[in-house]
Amino acid sequence: MVGHKMLTHGVGWRNQRVLINRGGFGRNAKTRANIETQQARSQVNCPDPSEAQMFFPPSSRRFPFAVVVFILVAVCASVAAAQAIDVTDGESDPVKLFERAQNAHAKGDLSRALALYEEAIKLRPEFPEAEYQRGVALVALKRPTEAEVAFRRAIELRKDWALPYSALGNLLCRSEKDKEAEPPLRRAMLLGATDFTTLDSLSTVRWRASDKQEALALAQRATEDEAAPASAWTWRGIVERANGNSTAALASLDHALQMEPKNVAALRERAEVRVGAGEYDRAIEDLKGALLVMPGDKEISLRLASVYELAGKKDEAQRIYEAFGQPVGPRAPQPAGVLNVVGSATDIAAANADDPKVAQPALEKLIAANPKNAGLFARLGEVTRRSDPQKSAEAYRRANEIDPRNPKYATGYAAALVQARRFSEAVTILRQVIASAPNEYAAHANLALALYEMKRYPEALPELEWQAGARPEIAVTYFFMAIAHDNLEEYQQALAAYEKFLSLADPTNSKLEIEKVNLRLPKLRDQISRGQGVKKKKG
Repeated sequence: MVGHKMLTHGVGWRNQRVLINRGGFGRNAKTRANIETQQARSQVNCPDPSEAQMFFPPSSRRFPFAVVVFILVAVCASVAAAQAIDVTDGESDPVKLFERAQNAHAKGDLSRALALYEEAIKLRPEFPEAEYQRGVALVALKRPTEAEVAFRRAIELRKDWALPYSALGNLLCRSEKDKEAEPPLRRAMLLGATDFTTLDSLSTVRWRASDKQEALALAQRATEDEAAPASAWTWRGIVERANGNSTAALASLDHALQMEPKNVAALRERAEVRVGAGEYDRAIEDLKGALLVMPGDKEISLRLASVYELAGKKDEAQRIYEAFGQPVGPRAPQPAGVLNVVGSATDIAAANADDPKVAQPALEKLIAANPKNAGLFARLGEVTRRSDPQKSAEAYRRANEIDPRNPKYATGYAAALVQARRFSEAVTILRQVIASAPNEYAAHANLALALYEMKRYPEALPELEWQAGARPEIAVTYFFMAIAHDNLEEYQQALAAYEKFLSLADPTNSKLEIEKVNLRLPKLRDQISRGQGVKKKKG
């Protein structure tokens, strides 16, 4: 489903995200809420490659390696220029050269490490571990193009090794090549990668694709890694706040600051959580703390001034504005995508509440005062989606009517229709959405569900196959795909999909579905062995 939780002013550590904030900036300004929509995600950063994983072979020196041990190594940013000398000292064993390279790498002597990796590769051209480590060194030396070649070569040589897939995905993510980054990151996960670098990188990619829910799930999983740094916990807090869970966000940010008290991103983000809760004095403390680390930073200073205004401390705000040559008075125009909402601070706070019983009446009151605000209608649609599907559908319909160019409002409307079991209406709308926004995942997912519920299996299958291609790790897609094939008596395809589902399904969360599949499989295999079912067409 499409989420429209309203968020406060984002800090731009990874992105300009949004909340509902009390307004009242400047002289004689009306109380209002700023409902910020998600803007371009070019500011979102992936995990730092200086936290890259190094590979160490077993002491036996035998190949292929029997044991792989991963450790996190911090590398130096400053490296002495490589000298034109024979770094091998006459050594001709590629394994020993690799070990020397590892030692140099661990000490931060990247030039020597790189030279030794390359000498080892000359002696053993098919040496995936050395190719991977060469790529890590090249990333640290800020030579990303060569690093990409090295990672791809490692993958070519050893296709079942998660680490180079993860490193390649992270590198492409940092270059904002998200379409290229996502496949290797997902492949790394399928191969068993659970480290914070892989998960956090994919979380960032999904965030920039406007998929806040998967971004959150990945960010939370990233912090399950014992090696997850403060930056991973900060990112988790940012995404939790964006998904409307300020309590969880505050806990994550507190954890980040316990690990790293001077983490500026965490201080700024926690300030935003506190602004959203009306705790202006504590938000001011956090912003002041950030300025102690980054004295004179303009963006932080101006945000501090705006919070001073919220707290009624106009003199302090004025001093900051004057120091930066900013006009004192009505606030400058809002960025594109920001909607001003007239309403009381109490109603605005209630509209942001996680409890639908609190949020719904406040939203209805705000809508009465702001009848042309599509964002408020979309938020009402989200709040009432489970409790009142008909009201949710009507709210999303109004949002879509006000802003028909926003595919998420139309998708939200159709999703509410699916929830209300008005499948035919939903199908019409979703096909229109996909025609204009072909990569809108929620639209494909809801269209597949609607067609499936209507037992229009031949039409549902292409949508399910699109979902499997876009998000191959989601088990339930294969469950529905298998049932569709089964109902069409396409038994061989059904068996393949059932088996894929079983390989991905969570034993706890999908217990009932797993039991159903296990009950079906013996009979299905028997039908296939007897030659029953529709055969797959050739060509």
